[in-house]
Amino acid sequence: MMKHIYSLLLAGATCAMLSGCGAGRGGDRGEVRGIPQRTFRAEVPYGMVYIPGGSFLMGQTDQDVTFAQTTQNKQVTIAPFFMDQTEITNSQYKQFVNWVRDSIAITNYLNDDKYYIKPRTGKGAATPSDGRKYIDWAKVSKMPIWGSRGKGNPNANKLQGMFYQGDDRVFDRDEIDVRLLKYNYSLFVLRDAANYHNDKTKKRSDFIFRDTVQVYPDTLVWLSDFSYAANEPMTQGYFSHPAFHNYPVVGVTWRQARAFTVWRTRYNEAYKHSRGLPPRAPYQLPTEAEFEYAARGGRIGTDYPWGGPYIKNAKGCLLANFKPGRGDYAADGGYYTVNVRSYFPNDYGLYNMAGNVAEWTQSSFDESSSSFVHDMAPTFNYEAKAGDPEVLKRKVVKGGSWKDIGYFLQNSSRTYEYQDSAKSYIGFRCVTSYQGRDIKDKR
Repeated sequence: MMKHIYSLLLAGATCAMLSGCGAGRGGDRGEVRGIPQRTFRAEVPYGMVYIPGGSFLMGQTDQDVTFAQTTQNKQVTIAPFFMDQTEITNSQYKQFVNWVRDSIAITNYLNDDKYYIKPRTGKGAATPSDGRKYIDWAKVSKMPIWGSRGKGNPNANKLQGMFYQGDDRVFDRDEIDVRLLKYNYSLFVLRDAANYHNDKTKKRSDFIFRDTVQVYPDTLVWLSDFSYAANEPMTQGYFSHPAFHNYPVVGVTWRQARAFTVWRTRYNEAYKHSRGLPPRAPYQLPTEAEFEYAARGGRIGTDYPWGGPYIKNAKGCLLANFKPGRGDYAADGGYYTVNVRSYFPNDYGLYNMAGNVAEWTQSSFDESSSSFVHDMAPTFNYEAKAGDPEVLKRKVVKGGSWKDIGYFLQNSSRTYEYQDSAKSYIGFRCVTSYQGRDIKDKR
């Protein structure tokens, strides 16, 4: 009899403990149902396309005419992801440059509280409590920092320090000193954290990578890349003139391209947070495997994004922007780069995965990487330090460009460039991971 009473008392105490842990919320009746959260539906980010996951034979499908032996065949599997439909344009990259420019102007030169979020008090105040001041970009769009057309700039005197000074001025014009346009950011290097997570001497800060990058593209690449070529008009107007608004940005280093992906992630996160929405996966440069898989467009064993093995269609029209024949650059319709939506997209809806500009990937270059990377989501990454030898600063470049012969347009072709180098024929596009199970296209 006493045993029976003790059991009942114990059961009652257990129920009391469970009810004290929130069993009464939502009437869960003591069952584990998970925490309350918003429903989530994946949607295609603006300007991107959905790339379904799958397996493919990565590497060369034709003769290795260079005998480089750097594109060995390997069966690999890629998870679904989203990819920019086109290369990043001058217009898109200029939004990044202008954001950095305006941030520096407000924080370092204007010091005007009207451009900041005003502190809110009382119940429900959402203003950050860390004591820092945050720019109110909604106000910035309504109160132009640099003045309106036909009107004087009320901030002109305060902003003089952002223009070239003294002998650096041409015709006494106010021109932004692009050397001032630097973007500071930090990243948590997950791979380093995974490799050293059992090392008790390491701190979290040891795995945080910090970088400061000058964001303005190197417009002089149109001259420095070529000996004795009269490319001054491209240097003077390619990034700044509206005629090239929807042309691919060039003259950006790998480090600048990655800085853009970090800024794009934070820019999107700020919007999502302001509306109480879950954040999207971070934007990144595609891995080498993701780029090749996307370029193939779901086709098996083909040489080019449109199929192959030819670079002309049945009517004799060239299918990409490259260097045909002995060097008739105009034969494909473009002398240098062309609009990012030129030519037909591949079967995934991606434009210019071959030709126009070659593209940075996030992968580091190693001649034998295919022999040691995993066959599920393969990539070889190395975070090169400033003091590392140059061989460790090589990044994989894919896709071929407007100045390359047809061989470099092949899906399997891979080459490299150094992460601090900017070229007139290298651009980039972004990817972001697919999260969720439903696609809702909001383009």
